[in-house]
Amino acid sequence: MKLTPRQRAFLDKLLDLYREHQRPVHYSLVAEKLGVNKFSAYDMLKLLEKKGMARSDYVLATGHAGPGRSMIVFYPTKQAANLPSQLTGDISINGEWRQVKERILQRLRETKSANYREWLNELLAKMPERKSPLIYCAEMITALLLNLNRVKEKAGGLNPFRTLSSLGSTGEASLGALAGLSLGSTLTEKADASLRDKLLSYTKRYHAYLLNLSEEAKSSLSEFLQEALLVFVSQT
Repeated sequence: MKLTPRQRAFLDKLLDLYREHQRPVHYSLVAEKLGVNKFSAYDMLKLLEKKGMARSDYVLATGHAGPGRSMIVFYPTKQAANLPSQLTGDISINGEWRQVKERILQRLRETKSANYREWLNELLAKMPERKSPLIYCAEMITALLLNLNRVKEKAGGLNPFRTLSSLGSTGEASLGALAGLSLGSTLTEKADASLRDKLLSYTKRYHAYLLNLSEEAKSSLSEFLQEALLVFVSQT
């Protein structure tokens, strides 16, 4: 399916919002995020619907009941979700990806453990802005590792990095194991609600992206995780 750059931009945003909220979205939200008139957003989403990239539905407006209170919402189709990764703002597995990976690994090596919480907050604050699924997942992996380090320091003696590293799992299995361990550790402690809620929300989007990334991209993320784990293990 051939789309114009403008149509791709709208579909990209619809995919991002749908994955973030885990439900169909109103066209006015798409308009707000793209900085366009809401009627222009409606017309574009209807065009994408004709092209088989989106579907629309009518739902009751929040806080209202009865006839005349419904609103139209949109969601991407499976065809849209399965389009080549560059359509959803991803970057290819090339020199650009290696630069992103090395930048994160270098900062991990240079940042002192005492400053990890500051970096964690910085990453979580920027997550909603990330358009590339590959970069989003790489930074989310970093955030989950930084959170594990925070929990490890409070637990005293617990070393989840050696455990993850010794599992030897690769691909999507290792990426899922990290998310489960990091979130599970957070839910069992008295973490501040804001941190816990952000981690839960952004991990949902992380999993949604993983479902649609290519096997090559998942393999690259798994390799990145293993390299990052070595940095944490070497510091203990």
